[in-house]
Amino acid sequence: MLTHVYRVTKYDPADRDEHGRYVGAEDCVSDHGEVEAAYLQAVAAFAAGTGVDHMDVREPEVPSLLQFGAEPAVDGFGLEGLFPSGQAGFHDGARVSLDVALELVRAMLRDNGAWCRLEVEDTFAVHVGWDQYLYVSSTRPCEEALARTRALGLFPERLDASPYAFDAEGDEGQGIQRPADDSFWADLRREIAGGRAGLLEEMYLYNASRWHLLTGATVEAVRARLALRARLAVWPPLSTDVHAVLGGLPADGLVQGVWQDHDGLLHSADVDEDHFAELTARMSGARAAALLSPYAGERIPLCTAVLPDKDGVLRARWRP
Repeated sequence: MLTHVYRVTKYDPADRDEHGRYVGAEDCVSDHGEVEAAYLQAVAAFAAGTGVDHMDVREPEVPSLLQFGAEPAVDGFGLEGLFPSGQAGFHDGARVSLDVALELVRAMLRDNGAWCRLEVEDTFAVHVGWDQYLYVSSTRPCEEALARTRALGLFPERLDASPYAFDAEGDEGQGIQRPADDSFWADLRREIAGGRAGLLEEMYLYNASRWHLLTGATVEAVRARLALRARLAVWPPLSTDVHAVLGGLPADGLVQGVWQDHDGLLHSADVDEDHFAELTARMSGARAAALLSPYAGERIPLCTAVLPDKDGVLRARWRP
C-alpha cells in the first residue's frame, strides 16, 4: 500500500480560500519552462527516494470527440519519439524508463492529449490531474525529495490518497472482465459461424478503437494483431442494407457510424446532428454499415473481453 501520498503544485497553500480553492495569481497551464522543469525534477527526486528507475503505463488514453484540456491537443498527443515502436508502444502495461516517464508527465502537464497513470505496483505512482496538480505516492516518506521539491519552489502537501488512483470499486472497476482466452475465441468462432457476430471493436486506449471484420477465415489473423491488453467488444455483422441503416439516424444527439468501403476497408466516425449530412454522404456508397450509440447505457455489444498478457494472466485493470 502506498502510505505516503503528496499533492505537488506551484500553488502556495496560503493563497487558498476557506474551501481550499486557489485564489492566487499563478496560471493553471504549464509555463513550458522553469516551473514545468521543477515539476519533473520533483518527480525524479521522489522516484530516486523510492529506488525507482522505471514505471509502468496504466490505463492510457487519448482525447475523445470533445477536448477539455486547458491547452489544445497536439499531433501525436505528445507521444512522438517516446517509444521505439511509435505510438503503438503506448499501451497498458508498457514499461518505460524514468526518462520516458518524465516526458509523459511533461506531455500531461501540457495537455498534449495523452494521459495515463504511471506506476510501479505496490511501490510508487505518479498521477497528473487538471490545472497542474501532480500526485506522487510512495511506500517511503521521501524526506529528501520533499526538501528538494520545496527548494524548487513547489508545494508538497500530504494527502490520504491520490484522487486519480485506480478505484476498483468505482466506475472503472465495474463490469465483467472476461479474459480473451482460448475459450473466448472458440465461443466467438461459433457466433461467427451462426451469423450472429461479424464485427470486433478493439479498444486499445481509452477513447481509441480499431474495427475488424470477423469471418471464419480471418478471426485468427485478427487475433494475432490486437494490441496488448486491449478491451474487446463483439458486434453483429454490418448490414448490407445501407439505406435502411441511414434511415435509423436519430433526430439529434451523438451517433457512431461504422462502414466498409468498396475496397474492403473499415471506417468509423463519431458525429452529432450538425454532421449527420456529412456522415450520410460518406456512408451512402458503402458496401455495408452500422450505426451504434456512443451512450454507455445504450451501447450494448454481444459480449466483451480483455486480452490477457502473453503468459495468459489477465493483468489489465480496466473493464469493458
